[in-house]
Amino acid sequence: MDITIRPVRQTEFATVGELVAKVYLADGLLTFGEHDPYAAKLRDVAHRAEQAEVLVAAGAGGAVLGAVTFAAYGSPYAELAGPGEGEFRMLAVGREGRGRGVGEALVRACLARARELGLRGMVLSSQQHLLPAHRLYRRLGFARVAERDWEPIPGIALWAFARELP
Repeated sequence: MDITIRPVRQTEFATVGELVAKVYLADGLLTFGEHDPYAAKLRDVAHRAEQAEVLVAAGAGGAVLGAVTFAAYGSPYAELAGPGEGEFRMLAVGREGRGRGVGEALVRACLARARELGLRGMVLSSQQHLLPAHRLYRRLGFARVAERDWEPIPGIALWAFARELP
């Protein structure tokens, strides 16, 4: 499959926001369904693009298949990253891109961006039940770091994963 990873375009903000929100909803990641307050944050791609880097995976015809937000330490979108680390969040792959390497391409792009910035590590948070994602992260060199697990809101436990960058 021909995939291009690139920064989101302003004309795609609404499309990308809706894709990410729909994926989170379909995967059961929004505690309160469509009315979850986090859904509004997922849809606010304009704000993310101002405060972090939003990357998209586009198919051969230009259709957006997935997206991810990359944030270096110090960005308002870096929740887990410490000094010298990057973080990716809000990784979502639409139905048309699943099983086609889109998620892996987006994670690899975040790793490459962190290296470009001279960062020494990358971290991420994931809900416990996202086993296919965990397999991808482990395949790409991430390991669980239980001491960095956290709860953004009570009752929502997030597992931490990290890896060093050569």
